[in-house]
Amino acid sequence: MKIWKKVVALGLSAALITLSFGGCGKQVTDGGKARTKVVLNEVAHSIFYAPMYVAIEEGYFAENGIDLELVTGFGADKTMTAVLTGEADIGFMGCESSIYTYAGGTTDYVVNFAQLTQRAGNFLVAREPIENFDWSMLKGKNVLGGRAGGMPEMVFEFILEKNNIDPQSDLTIDQSIDFGSTAAAFSGGNADFTVEFEPHATLLEAKGDGYVVASLGEDSGYVPYTSFSAKKSYLEAHPEVIQAFTNALQKGMDYVNTHTSAEIAEVIAPQFAETEKDTLTKIVDRYHAQDTWKQDLIFAEESFELLENILLDAKVLEKKVPYADLVNTDYARKAAGK
Repeated sequence: MKIWKKVVALGLSAALITLSFGGCGKQVTDGGKARTKVVLNEVAHSIFYAPMYVAIEEGYFAENGIDLELVTGFGADKTMTAVLTGEADIGFMGCESSIYTYAGGTTDYVVNFAQLTQRAGNFLVAREPIENFDWSMLKGKNVLGGRAGGMPEMVFEFILEKNNIDPQSDLTIDQSIDFGSTAAAFSGGNADFTVEFEPHATLLEAKGDGYVVASLGEDSGYVPYTSFSAKKSYLEAHPEVIQAFTNALQKGMDYVNTHTSAEIAEVIAPQFAETEKDTLTKIVDRYHAQDTWKQDLIFAEESFELLENILLDAKVLEKKVPYADLVNTDYARKAAGK
């Protein structure tokens, strides 16, 4: 069964659930000011998403009348299910999940209204430093990759093919290890290379167990990696909430684009209490250097088409779906003053 069919099956079964757990519409009072409760389900809790955490920690959501509850879904399938069932009002994940559910015929499908990252956030880690790394060095090697159909793995394979490397025959990609456990497996001696998100890539370097030799974000180009989305019915019923949410996010984007890595790390530190400040700053700087975050939240059509081409190439999508149905740029344009 193709990946999108699995996600669609999940979405259709979720749509049968009639009990809604969403928080939107509930008014809370703080210091005499009424705010609307909004539940946001994020696919993972990662420094990669710094602008969102800046918006939280700097109080931008509160300023815009939103009482935000952040929940980590630990996987796009779980985040999508939370949005489809109404357990969450807004989802934050890869746009490919919305494409899968739409392609499968979900009626109240999920619409993307704000793009956060424009680069992949993972890095290729080797056992030894490689001064002049070339992707051809992966031929004949064993690599710890991501799950089939997930953006990390698809972007990795996209890069391999750009460099005339066949992901199926030129190397061995181990996809059997759960996300978040590959770094430990690599430390334990598995594989020649591993594809890691932060903080795992930096922590492997700190322990001397691995060395970052390439950025998938830089080598894949500008890819719409993550976006915020909500059901079509939710956008229609709560346009003022979506606009307020997007306005807060834009302020977070403005902050990361006008402040140093050290300043950003200082602001988001409460979100990552387990990470030492120096490590946090280094990671933010690495993401900053590769132009991870957009200047605005507008999800452009050419970016959407690039993503669809990656999905088609990976054979997890059978045909393209309409950009006009799955992306609404009105809120992002207004937030950016465009």
